[in-house]
Amino acid sequence: MNDNRYAIKNAFLYTMLVAVLLLVPTYVYVTYMKYVYEIQYEMKLKRQSHLILRAMEEFDPKEQAAFDYPRFRSFQSGLYDVHFNPVFTLIKTPLNVQQAGYRIENGYATLVVPLPERRYFDATYLVVRGELSYVQIYQDVVMILFSITALIFVLSLFFLDRFALPFQRLNQRLDRFIKDSMHEINTPLAIINVNIDLYNRANPQNKYLQRIKAATKTLATLYNDMDYLIKNERLSFEYETLDLSAYLKERCDYFAEVAALKNITIVPHIEEGVSILFNSTQLQRIIDNNLSNAIKYSHEEGRIEVILERADEGCIMRFKDQGVGIEDVERIFERYYRENKDKGGFGIGLNIVKSIIDKAGIELDIDSVYGQGSTFSYHFNAPIFLPR
Repeated sequence: MNDNRYAIKNAFLYTMLVAVLLLVPTYVYVTYMKYVYEIQYEMKLKRQSHLILRAMEEFDPKEQAAFDYPRFRSFQSGLYDVHFNPVFTLIKTPLNVQQAGYRIENGYATLVVPLPERRYFDATYLVVRGELSYVQIYQDVVMILFSITALIFVLSLFFLDRFALPFQRLNQRLDRFIKDSMHEINTPLAIINVNIDLYNRANPQNKYLQRIKAATKTLATLYNDMDYLIKNERLSFEYETLDLSAYLKERCDYFAEVAALKNITIVPHIEEGVSILFNSTQLQRIIDNNLSNAIKYSHEEGRIEVILERADEGCIMRFKDQGVGIEDVERIFERYYRENKDKGGFGIGLNIVKSIIDKAGIELDIDSVYGQGSTFSYHFNAPIFLPR
């Protein structure tokens, strides 16, 4: 589906680009066609004038009591004297002409034909007028442009789809590989964690095992991010009432071993009895990614404060570190973006967090001083339950 959207989007952009490039030749074409139409219209007016002249030439006052002046559905005409005063006219609007010839003005084409002196009812000029209409030209141009753009769009879509087919197949294989790999990674991670816990219960604490335990938790966080990234578009995340205070404490305890690898202390300031209506999987992604990043970008023997407090219309959850800070706050939510490539990671954690809070309507404030640390504040507004 994403591949189809990509092909349609790029075919549309290419079609629009071609359509823009066609504007200049279209303008030239329209101008030329209007010029041709005006010349053709002049020839029509001349033919009508010849019909009128022939009728007047054939009129015999000895045989006919009155002259039946020719009338036309699409044209108006009249006879005028030397000062362009009407002798007889079917033209309803005033003339704005001073001499013989063909002219176009205000949407009307006017042909002024000089007559032999006093030959036709004492008239000096025969005037034939018609209203110009460029509608057919514009309709033809629109139809041509539509046909061209439609053809370009269809061809672009076809070729983009053909060219993208090998990449689509490669992406499908890559997706299957990632999903299979994620499934295979989860099982050994769980086995390692269980066996470390069993060993620690039966034996004294071992710093090497603690490091292994912390490393598996880091891998588990990465695994959960990847798993969420793969499944979030296919699953619906149901909301439930969660004890945010207890949940946040549990995650702080979970990451304490990871923080201990760098001698970092996680200091929780968590107000009791704060509950929210939220999805537990999405809440875990928000908390885990903030704690993981705070540990990753903090200096050794640093301090991370985790704060949860009631606010006027909900509650605020803060993660405050004393680490390296953020140089470009605007870009940290871009997928695969990493400010410090030496710290590892894939650059997907905060992108996941941003997608969750945007859909949930959670406000985020970031206060960061480069080289001194950062504070991420999440404002949960409603619906929220705050029992006291």
